[in-house]
Amino acid sequence: MAVRHPVRRLVLLPVLLVLLAGCGVTEPPAPSPSSAAAPLPGARSGPPPTTTTPAGPAPVVVLDPGHNGGNATAAEEIAREVPDGRGGTKPCNTTGTETADGYAEHAFAFDVAARVTRLLTAQGVVVRSTRDSDDGVGPCVDRRAALANDAGAALSVSIHADSGPAGGRGFHVALADPPLAPSQRAPSAALGEALVAGLEAQGFTPSTYRGEDGVDPRPDLAGLNHARVPAALVECASMADPGEARVVEDPAGRRRYAEGIAAGILRALGR
Repeated sequence: MAVRHPVRRLVLLPVLLVLLAGCGVTEPPAPSPSSAAAPLPGARSGPPPTTTTPAGPAPVVVLDPGHNGGNATAAEEIAREVPDGRGGTKPCNTTGTETADGYAEHAFAFDVAARVTRLLTAQGVVVRSTRDSDDGVGPCVDRRAALANDAGAALSVSIHADSGPAGGRGFHVALADPPLAPSQRAPSAALGEALVAGLEAQGFTPSTYRGEDGVDPRPDLAGLNHARVPAALVECASMADPGEARVVEDPAGRRRYAEGIAAGILRALGR
């Protein structure tokens, strides 16, 4: 009987594999960059983003830059009495204050509101304003609140600067008190606290002459009294104080105010 040699078969097996490889039996090559799918417009390079649950419709925020540039030439119109939200009346609007160098509150408020708008829009928030220019008249304080109510806004923030007493300085956030609607209770209080935190994070300090810890409960602000959405009014600084006047006149200072207010709004929105 012939003796078989199984070892020879084992030796031949690697050789056979090498020959097959040489005949093109290999893994298919990776696609070249030119054959890969083109990235979507706006796509970022790098690892794919983490998958998240859709956040739903974008929230709507109404910003209310205080006063207006044409109010000073429309004394009769802005003096017209409107409901104050507590059974009384008050003037439609006022001219606002200014620094010793003549920088007007209405211009400051409009500039800061525009900066806040850009910051919030970049975060997917829909922003609407009670006025779209700084050379008009009004609108009246009750109408400003109605614009936010009618929009079904998630919240509304009115932006101002104050004219405090000699030696007074710092910001304060006004809230309607006593509350007249559910939105003026815990939701507005939470918005006020978030705005205080945002401004403090920018290095601003609470008022030395109004409120406590930056919050000032008030019954006399018609825009807050009429609000049926969470609402607050921010007095960013005392324009009568020389040091704070320099900050509000400086674009870099206005950027800090805007960043603080935007951060507070985003915090109140849970973002």
